[in-house]
Amino acid sequence: MIAELAIANAAFAVIKETINNGGDILAAGQHIFGYFNSKAKIQKELNKKGSGNELEEFFALEALKQEEEELKEMMIYSGRAGMWDEWLQFQVEARRSRERDAAQERAKKLKFKRKIQDVVNIVMAVLLVSTGLFAVVGLAWAIYTKGQF
Repeated sequence: MIAELAIANAAFAVIKETINNGGDILAAGQHIFGYFNSKAKIQKELNKKGSGNELEEFFALEALKQEEEELKEMMIYSGRAGMWDEWLQFQVEARRSRERDAAQERAKKLKFKRKIQDVVNIVMAVLLVSTGLFAVVGLAWAIYTKGQF
């Protein structure tokens, strides 16, 4: 959480400096993305139950909200018309993409786990069948060589 907060604060500082130096807000695009990505990670930590740092995370999130409001004003007044709305739409699409990637990763891990379970089940079945066959063959051999059991 501390790392994400540091990344967000550093990104915000670069964005603010870019704007104050007369630069276009688009020049700070990567830093804007880093800022919101860090904010999303902090929100995710805050939503976890029992993380232990709820108060610290809450205040960090509040500080980020204030910075976001300032960033919104910068985008509205220093950017082109509709830039903030487009940025919000981009955030929604980026979140969906991250969620889709996470779902694919979970599905991949589940598929791998099932594959391992299948291999273990096959090995156990082979061992069980071979043990049974060995017992039957041993019993048949004992009966044949001794004449009785």
